[in-house]
Amino acid sequence: MNNHNSSIAINKVVAVTTIRLVLGFIFLMQGYGKVFKFGLDNVYTNFFLPTYQELLPSFLLQATAYYTSYVELIGGLFLVIGLCRDYALYALASVLVIVTFGHGLSEPIWDLSHVLYRLILLVALLLLPKVWDRFTIDRFLFKY
Repeated sequence: MNNHNSSIAINKVVAVTTIRLVLGFIFLMQGYGKVFKFGLDNVYTNFFLPTYQELLPSFLLQATAYYTSYVELIGGLFLVIGLCRDYALYALASVLVIVTFGHGLSEPIWDLSHVLYRLILLVALLLLPKVWDRFTIDRFLFKY
């Protein structure tokens, strides 16, 4: 392999690793903040309940607050360490769908900044070849 091809191969690995780590840390820190700093009951009481209580039943709001917060925390951690990468991406994609639906329920979605950047990074990871993602626990365990 000549230097040019070697450089391209290294760039692919660095690019995918960077995307995975950035997206993983975004979700991990958001989930960490909700679960450990703010508290899930506060997330439910201060954000979900006042915004959606007239639109959706409280049990669904509470389940959604817990689901999205824990998936962000655990899915983000799994992305950072590269464990069950695709399943973590699927779960995090479900969070983005829920968040988009929820924001659309409360008001027209003119500002997509809360979803769009995460969605672009997530879809990029789903579409880019997994073999480029070399620095993962999955690669060590499953030898791909």
